[in-house]
Amino acid sequence: MKKRFLARAPAQLAAVCLGLLPTFGWACACGCGMFDVGANTAFPNMSDSGWSAWFRVDTMNQDRNWEGASGARASDNLDKDIRTWFYTVGGQYMFNNAWGVMVEAPIFKRSFTTTGDGTAYPAATINTTPMTALGDIEVMGIYSGFSPDMTTGLNFGVKLPTGDYTGPYIRSNGLPASNPNSTSGGVAYDRDTLPGTGSTDLLLGGYHVGGLSSDNRLAYFAQAKYDVAVFTRDGATGSYRPGNELDAGAGLTYAFDKTGPFDSVAPLLQVLGSWRLQDSGMGASRNSGYRRLLVAPGINARIGKTRVFADAEFPVAQYVKTDVPASGNVGQLVAPVILKFQVAYDF
Repeated sequence: MKKRFLARAPAQLAAVCLGLLPTFGWACACGCGMFDVGANTAFPNMSDSGWSAWFRVDTMNQDRNWEGASGARASDNLDKDIRTWFYTVGGQYMFNNAWGVMVEAPIFKRSFTTTGDGTAYPAATINTTPMTALGDIEVMGIYSGFSPDMTTGLNFGVKLPTGDYTGPYIRSNGLPASNPNSTSGGVAYDRDTLPGTGSTDLLLGGYHVGGLSSDNRLAYFAQAKYDVAVFTRDGATGSYRPGNELDAGAGLTYAFDKTGPFDSVAPLLQVLGSWRLQDSGMGASRNSGYRRLLVAPGINARIGKTRVFADAEFPVAQYVKTDVPASGNVGQLVAPVILKFQVAYDF
């Protein structure tokens, strides 16, 4: 039987730490980069079999226009609202105490409300286009062999261009075009709001967790992840390269023993940050690129081999890059809160 992660610490501590490593770098310069830190199981799991699997739901409503470091008039931005539900299925296998692999696949369900430009929709009208599609699949390796207790490790891998990066095309009558390359319509979604970037990215990250009390009930974690696109694809609007992105997080948690039906309950508090460079290429929006800091209270609980995680992430500081006012379209849509819920099972 292989040594369990954090074997000298309470099971509650490990259960919490299992929920705090990076998730996907989904394509969305309007704000989805915040999902790059938060609930996931990228730490080595506690299962004797080495297998873990999870299902996660994330949601946010980007309905506030932001320019620079402050809120701005909605009339400055032709885009009005982006409502998104992310459904992610993931799995992890640890071959031994040092090496493992993780795979995640997201599904986007999104509605995009924007002002018609006379191509996709009649000019000056407000229209909403729904879209449900596969996002970019991520494959990550895990190395946790720096110490016997597996509390320090590296994550490395690739993001594959499996997500839809062309988007729905609309005829002038508002109906979907049968030919995605038709010139009779226009693209309803910008490249930075689509489920996929069309790029193959390299991913590199690291993490560390540890106890702050003699019984390890009070614990901390810190982690970071860098995403850089190395191969890109052009789209109907021209060349496009997503901006490189650095995401990091740190947090505290306290583990309680059996509470009600739960074998363990651990409240936590995280600080999450992202720094994304501006997208580039003819198909890129100048309203892209941001720096953001969020505070995220949450909770992690375990019943047998099942773990449940939930948090709410609130921005406390954010700066977004925007176009010049003369363009007539200035600002990025931001969300007042991001919600996450995840169920995981250790086989």
